[in-house]
Amino acid sequence: MTLRGRRIAVTGGAGGIGLATVHRLVAAGARAACLDIDDTGLERLGKTHQVFTQVVDITRSEDIRAAIGTFAEEAEGLDGLVNCAGIDLLCPVEQMSDEQWRRLMAVNLDGPMFACRAALPHLKASGGGSIVNVSSGAGLRPLNHRAAYSTSKAALQMLSKALALEAGEYGIRVNAVCPGAVDTPLLQGSFDAAPDPHEEEQAVKARYALGRIASADEVAAAIVWLLSDEASFVTGTAMPVDGGRAFH
Repeated sequence: MTLRGRRIAVTGGAGGIGLATVHRLVAAGARAACLDIDDTGLERLGKTHQVFTQVVDITRSEDIRAAIGTFAEEAEGLDGLVNCAGIDLLCPVEQMSDEQWRRLMAVNLDGPMFACRAALPHLKASGGGSIVNVSSGAGLRPLNHRAAYSTSKAALQMLSKALALEAGEYGIRVNAVCPGAVDTPLLQGSFDAAPDPHEEEQAVKARYALGRIASADEVAAAIVWLLSDEASFVTGTAMPVDGGRAFH
């Protein structure tokens, strides 16, 4: 499977699933842009890969529009977008503040919408392309005390489906990937926030038919497949990459 010459932007690309995706894109011959708020992670990535990097707060629509525009101009076009940026929140609804709810929605839902909106004109100009939004298995089957997170990810799936309808006539495919538990700093942070981190980790593993936590690279493999011509007739899907949690 090759993406040689494809120009693909990745939000949240400095760590976790986003970083694993950037690694796979480079290996497949793509020209990648890594957009992230983590300047240290971007600097580290720039030392190992020849990729476009820019510090971006995805909740600021003009910033993400400018970053994607700059990359598209330098790369002479855009062929794909991956929205990996996201945050988690372990909190009962009754204890949740307005600020916590709004911040999570801003990062997990507003940000991907801003990035998709910014990418569409460039994808149209290139004659088509592929957008992959990283949702979550929690958007298919909610998690206790993660009402905000689960809601944001379910909404991102519907945004992907709705955008697939709008963009299809331009040869642009839009899909969502729905990972289960993935070995990333985001997941580790949720374990650390639990009263008993080890007990929480074991409880998470028990939700999955495969009985384990995924690596970021396993999810990145699905993302890269959706970006490729191998998935040329796949659009509007919410693909579980969740070790069997959705049915287990």
